Amino acid sequence: MFTIDLTLKNTPLPLSVQRKSEEDAQATYQDILKAMRSEKSQVVELSCDRQPEKKIGVLSDQISAVMISQKSGAATSGRPPGFFAMAE
Repeated sequence: MFTIDLTLKNTPLPLSVQRKSEEDAQATYQDILKAMRSEKSQVVELSCDRQPEKKIGVLSDQISAVMISQKSGAATSGRPPGFFAMAE
């Protein structure tokens, strides 16, 4: 399972959707990047493969970062994947 996290301007928590395959995750990631690069603001609508009823819509000019991470089956340390880790 792959998670795509969106960080929005002035919002401390990321929005996340999941994709079952790497190809779908990469396609979603590229679609979001394309929307972010567009000079015209547009609505980006996403749904989650794991929870199909989970849907989000955000304006592309409000997205400040997008990240893909893979959920492994191994035990995790309880911290979310990503580039920013708080010192414990």
